[in-house]
Amino acid sequence: MSQVLELNRWPVKSLRGEQVAAARFDERGMAGDRAYALLDERPNRAGNVLTVRQNQALLAWSATYGDVVDPAAAPTLKGPGDQRFSWEDPELVDALERSLEIPVRLNAADGQQDRGPTVLVTFESSRRGLCEELDAEVDLRRFRTNLHLDADLPPFAEQDWEPGATITAGEVELTVTGEHAGPCIRCAVPSWDAEGRERWRELQAHLIERHENKFGVIMRVARPGTVSAGDAVEAG
Repeated sequence: MSQVLELNRWPVKSLRGEQVAAARFDERGMAGDRAYALLDERPNRAGNVLTVRQNQALLAWSATYGDVVDPAAAPTLKGPGDQRFSWEDPELVDALERSLEIPVRLNAADGQQDRGPTVLVTFESSRRGLCEELDAEVDLRRFRTNLHLDADLPPFAEQDWEPGATITAGEVELTVTGEHAGPCIRCAVPSWDAEGRERWRELQAHLIERHENKFGVIMRVARPGTVSAGDAVEAG
């Protein structure tokens, strides 16, 4: 049966996120996804969004709204040593700066602060195919996906998707359309394990050599609604 296996939301860009049972998808993409970010305040990068590419210590932090479908409140952040801070906590910036060893500023926006209102979709057949090619288990969290699906598709079929390709999951229809949509060209982030402790450079080298550095597909919401784990999926 083709179905939704996982929904993952990343409240703060480049921090660890949360797996949820259900989520709202609309003109924002996945509600609450990457709606918050840290800005790099070093003189040579002031105002730029800080990502794992510049500082892998971000992966020592996680952010969560809790298991809610459409977040209305700001996230809670958890740092090394189980430190917990609300986004509004006046001590949060100091704690982040001590941990990351650089000056930062908090930034919030109405909608995603990444590639626009997009949804990253991955497929279990492709993850399993990658595991077989590498003869090693590949943790899905490396790819920071929103929707992970078990669909009636061969491994890596999404690498050839063109504008107009669609998926229906639960109440929601997603399509490849608009800027930044289509097969996802990966950066170096998946080479880091989910906690930022070790780097697996061979993973990115393999993706470049065998798959033109693609894994997953970036889509936009064509019909809004709610998706839950276990919902039926149709692709094509």
